Amino acid sequence: MSKPVVLVVMDGVGWTEKDHGNAVLHAYKPQLDELMSKWPHTTIKASGTAVGLPTDDDMGNSEVGHNALGCGQIYSQGAKLVNESIESGKIYESTAWKDAVSFAKDHNGKMHFLGLLSDGNVHSNISHLIAMLKECKAEGLKEARVHILLDGRDVPETSALQYVDQLEEVIASLNDGDFHACIASGGGRMVITMDRYEADWSMVEKGWHIHVLGDGDMYASAREAIEDLRAKGGYTDQFLPGFVVGKDGVPAGTVEDGDSVILYNFRGDRAVEISKAFDYMNKGFDKFDMVRRPDVYFAGMLQYDGDLKLPEHFLVEPPHIEDTMSEFLVNKGIKSYACSETQKFGHVTYFWNGNRSEKFSDELETWEEIPSDIIPFERKPWMKATEITDHMVAAIESGEYRFLRCNYPNGDMVGHTGNYEATLIGVESVDLMLKRIMDACRKMNYTLIVTADHGNSDEMYDKGTNPDGTPKPKTSHSLAVVPFAVYNGPEGTEVKEGDFGLANVAATVVKLLGYEKPESWLESIIK
Repeated sequence: MSKPVVLVVMDGVGWTEKDHGNAVLHAYKPQLDELMSKWPHTTIKASGTAVGLPTDDDMGNSEVGHNALGCGQIYSQGAKLVNESIESGKIYESTAWKDAVSFAKDHNGKMHFLGLLSDGNVHSNISHLIAMLKECKAEGLKEARVHILLDGRDVPETSALQYVDQLEEVIASLNDGDFHACIASGGGRMVITMDRYEADWSMVEKGWHIHVLGDGDMYASAREAIEDLRAKGGYTDQFLPGFVVGKDGVPAGTVEDGDSVILYNFRGDRAVEISKAFDYMNKGFDKFDMVRRPDVYFAGMLQYDGDLKLPEHFLVEPPHIEDTMSEFLVNKGIKSYACSETQKFGHVTYFWNGNRSEKFSDELETWEEIPSDIIPFERKPWMKATEITDHMVAAIESGEYRFLRCNYPNGDMVGHTGNYEATLIGVESVDLMLKRIMDACRKMNYTLIVTADHGNSDEMYDKGTNPDGTPKPKTSHSLAVVPFAVYNGPEGTEVKEGDFGLANVAATVVKLLGYEKPESWLESIIK
């Protein structure tokens, strides 16, 4: 006989024996250890191609992770999504692209492109930039400027001139009496603009001065700048100091009132801070003195932070996801329940339902949001785990729902602080609450699935050490696989041998509920 199913997502909890500050490995977690040893269990992929990202070197995130969990399929994300949007021309039909073009035209302004110049396909791809430059000319824009960030990290360390020459050749083919484009500024990705996790806002400040203000060492061309700076300092591309392109002391392309700016990176971690600078410049931005705050239209290639809705404008929409689990369950007349605190509430609702803000059925879907504390997460690493559990246990014991899901944000949100000790407490807090969920499932004879959406708290130390010899904190996600365990399942529940990812979880849930999966979904993890 099938039973109701409860799914717990432990956000940011990877499962690996590798120990670079592995707060999951070292946490006291008797419940999770029991689940991953005494009950049917395996590990599943939560990054790279398993969640629709271009390569297996691409870290997963909560947005794509919950997309995959909630729809049982792999949809293109990141670079793949952008490639498809450009190839189809859909990118140029987006509101953000149209508004960026209109804003520049209406104000007799320029279109600026800012991003990493390479074909590394991790943060950006030069082909995307070239396609948009060509479209600018086709749509009648008069002026375009490119602000290049040099790679040397995802591509050979001194390959910058290869990409500069490629870009300059394209620009030369486009320039005529009606259209003029040029490279206006540049610098190494580890020196200007592309800081991440607010580790060094001075990088973004340097980028602002270089790109926006035209304030920096001036050269007649990008090639001249790169060759001269290499000769003077022996720099590899990623560490090349910032430079401005200009003539007779006049920069080729400062950012002025009436201009549009497009950040063409598609990966979010090193795009968030410069996006904040543009989006928040007139909303209390205080990370550095901007000197000048031009009135511009700013858009990102993608929305880099789903929680912050940053940037406000972006060219490529998230994938249009069909055949979600929620829609499937509603069509079967099954009542479901979703719960988390504010930090991850959108992930168990909006992203889970295929990037939809609305429910498929107000009658059959119940969503409960627990307000998050507005406090640094390392100061209260248990967050709202107790309150989430209170609501989940009450919902289970009500007997009203056949499918229930929740997200515990601790492993991710506390993990992002880089505070190892606090993250240990965060992981242990979730494990403590798992005991209550397990007890409620046992009492009501429900099946429990426990998994995670990506790694983070399993890798808290970066390469190298601080000047004082202490480990260097790592605040990003990891590439680790994540745990998957089935507790109190029907008699004979057994995990298959196979190469599974987050998108296999949906079919597993509906199989435990006694249904056949839709044809579009990947297979179940259990036999």
